[in-house]
Parts: sequence; structure tokens; C-alpha cells
Amino acid sequence: MTVAATPAPSPATAGEQSGVRLARSRRNAELSLLLLAMVLVAAYGATVEANLLDTVTPDFWMPAAALGAVFLGLHLVIRFLAPFADPALLPAVALLNGLGVGFLRRIDLGDAPVAERESLAVFAGQGGRQLAWTLGAVILAAGLLVLMRDHRSISRYAYTLGLAGIVLVMIPAVLPSSISEINGAKLWVRVGSFSIQPGEFAKLALLVFFAYYLVRKREVLSLASRRFLGIDFPRGRDLGPVVGVWLISVLVLVFEKDLGTSLLYFGMFVVTLYIATERVSWLLIGLVLFFGGAYLAYFLGSTVGGPFANFYLRAEIWLDPFADPTNKGYQLVQGLLALGTGGLFGAGPGGGQPEILPEVQNDFIFAGIGEEIGLFGLSALLVVYLLIVERGLRAALAVRDSFGKLLAGGLAFTLGLQVFVIVGGISKLIPLTGQTTPFLSAGGSSLMANWLLIAVLLRVSDGARRPVTGGGGGKAVRPSGGPPEQLHGAPTEVIKP
Repeated sequence: MTVAATPAPSPATAGEQSGVRLARSRRNAELSLLLLAMVLVAAYGATVEANLLDTVTPDFWMPAAALGAVFLGLHLVIRFLAPFADPALLPAVALLNGLGVGFLRRIDLGDAPVAERESLAVFAGQGGRQLAWTLGAVILAAGLLVLMRDHRSISRYAYTLGLAGIVLVMIPAVLPSSISEINGAKLWVRVGSFSIQPGEFAKLALLVFFAYYLVRKREVLSLASRRFLGIDFPRGRDLGPVVGVWLISVLVLVFEKDLGTSLLYFGMFVVTLYIATERVSWLLIGLVLFFGGAYLAYFLGSTVGGPFANFYLRAEIWLDPFADPTNKGYQLVQGLLALGTGGLFGAGPGGGQPEILPEVQNDFIFAGIGEEIGLFGLSALLVVYLLIVERGLRAALAVRDSFGKLLAGGLAFTLGLQVFVIVGGISKLIPLTGQTTPFLSAGGSSLMANWLLIAVLLRVSDGARRPVTGGGGGKAVRPSGGPPEQLHGAPTEVIKP
């Protein structure tokens, strides 16, 4: 075996040099966008105080400044450890996170007696706690970037993470309702005043396993047995993985009593499977299985009851919330009224009454914000979410290895699906779920898990945008990390017998 001789590399052209400089200079663009986001958060806080207090206190800028310092620290970590990462991800997420903190402080001000509002400490109440959770979540994301220098390295722990994900999903289901159930959904683990939602972390662990598994099995899963209406359908014996995940999602629906979590887990597997195989038939099979399972659970809830009763009740409320608007349908009715009151432009930050909405700090924060910023403002928020998802999908398209493509694509879709599930429930498109709005809702579990998701996307985008450099002797250098079979499309040495 001899290595083929290759000519010495020519000096980089001016265009290539400027391309590398341009890639590195995107950190300055990220910093500029981050500062703009914090200015918007500060302006939101000032407007809230102007409407609620009839004045703007000298400390209105402090929450935005504290958040800015936290995000600046993460920016510095990215600048040195992931210099080619997408420059739009951090500012977009920081804007959503900052508005969430600002809205929770607005709830604190609205709940306080009028005479005490002006003296309410800037870092008190739910807004202060959310800021503390943000600090912890950003430190966790930065730590992941420090430890994971190459996204392919986590594929070594795929089976361990898959098992951990299943365990995290099932923990609330097997625990007594007294420590795991809130508002009818068994998604929590509560110990005293401390509570955590294991499913938020389970989705990340399961996605790593799905991506690794489908990279190994995609050729088999891509085989077609027959063609119907122009669509190639898989062989019957290859349906095992999707049926297995479907059964798990049905168990989540039944025993954890939550449609949103069930849809999230099953949806992210089916879409990751579609990305791996490019077979539309998998999407059709997934839709048939999920809607069939949901209808079966609804039918059993109306006839048998038992573990299916909660889902049946939620479906009945969804079908006609005004049948009992002061009791069972109260939360959904109030959310719809809040959105209707907001109209096109809203009542203005601090000008509405979102504090009367049940669970406005968690499940219904989107409706509470919508009352004050209106349809146009909510559309702008959805565009920010869409930007994050689009940037994640762009990283998936650009990265050079198959594992990274599936991982980034699955993560981006999961974030978008979670937003759809919560917004769909609030707007009566689908039954209400126990999901939180990413980066906006109060609570540490969702915030930390979603910041970890963003950290992984940053790492994948850094690998996708990083220029491929030449090694000594004219040989192309394979990107570091990961087994060779995962480096789909990566340059390697030219070997001749």
C-alpha cells in the first residue's frame, strides 16, 4: 500500500483568506445582535413600568444588564471554543429568554398591591428566580461546549443515553401522583419545594440515540417492498423500530396523561427517520399510527375510563371549552379571551390583565404575552423561533457527517414541534398539553434542557461552518473525532494499492 503523491498545496488565494476572516468575524456580528437583543429587553421592561407604575424607576435596566452579562460570558466561550458557530443562534435565544424574564417580572408587579409595586425589588419574585435559572442554564450550556469539542464524540455514549432517556421518561409514570402530577399530567418529580421535569432532558438523550441508531440502520430502513400511489413503502419486518417508539409514546399518553409529550417523542423519532431515509412513507406511517393511537385512547376513555379518562376529559374540553367555561374549560376559555382581547396590536406591555390567567407563568405564558403585544407581536416571536429552527436545519444541511445531520435536524425539529404543541393547545388547534414554551415559561427544567439543546446546535454549526484545512505533505486532514464510518463526505487520504 502506498500513499499517492499529491502536489504541494498552493498558497491560499485572497478569496480563501478573506473567507476565513469573514467566518471568524461573525462573532462580532453575534455580539452586536446580542447587544441589540438586550436593548429590546430593557425597552420592554421600561414600557411595563411606565404602564403599571406611571413612571420608570431608575433600576429598570438592571435585569437586562444582568442578563447581558450572563450572555456575554457565553459569547466569550463561543468566541474561543466554537469560533465558527452560527452567529444568530445566541442572540435569538437571548431575546426570547430576556423577554420571558421581563414578562415574569411584569406578573410580579401585577400581583403586588398598587402601593407596593414601585418598591418591589428588581430581582424578587418569579422574575428573579427565572434570572437565576438562566444563569444556571447558561453555565450548563457553556460547560457542555467546554467538554464536547466535537459533536461526534457523544455518539460513543448513544446506547447509554438511550437507556437513560427511557428511564427519565418513565420515572414520573411509576411515581405516586402526589409527587409527580400537576394539573392532571404526571410529568414531574417533586421533593419538598424542589421539582424537576425529567422528560425535558430525556428528549435530548433520546435524540442522540435515534441519530446514532438511524445512521447505522438507514440503508435497511430505506429499502422498499412495494409502491403505492407513487410512494415507496418499507418492508413489514422493518417496522419494528417505529412500532416500538409508538408503543412507548402511547404508554406516555396513557400513564403520564399528556398528549404533548407523547407527540413530541414520537414526532422527533419519525422526522429523524425521515431525514435519514428520505422516505415520505415513514411520515405517513407515523401520522397513521399516532392519530390511530390518540383516537383509541379517546374511545377507551369514553367507554372504559381508568388511565384513559384524563385524555378523554382534555379532548372533551378541547372540542367545546364553552360547555363549562367557569370550571373545566375555564383555563382554555380565558386563554382564548386573552388572545382575542389583544387583537392586532395588543394592550401594550403592562397594559393587560394576564395575571388572571391560570398558569400564565408556565403553560399559558404565550396567551398572557399575546394579550399585551397582540397578533403582530406574537407573529414576531414566532418568527424568532422559526429563525432558530431554520438555523438548526441549515447546520444539519451543511455539516459533513451523517450523525451530525440527523442530530441537528432532530434537535431543530423538536424545538419547533414543542412550540407548535404549546401554541396549538392555547389556540385550540389541538388539546391542551403540559408543555412549556421554550425559553419563555418559568421553571428550570425546560430552560436548562433547551439551553443544552442550543449548545449542541452551536457545536454542530461550528463543525459545519469550519473551513477544511490541508495537512502536511499535501494530504487532506480528516476532521477530528468520531469513527470513520460517521464522517460522511469528510476528506480523507488518497490510498492506492
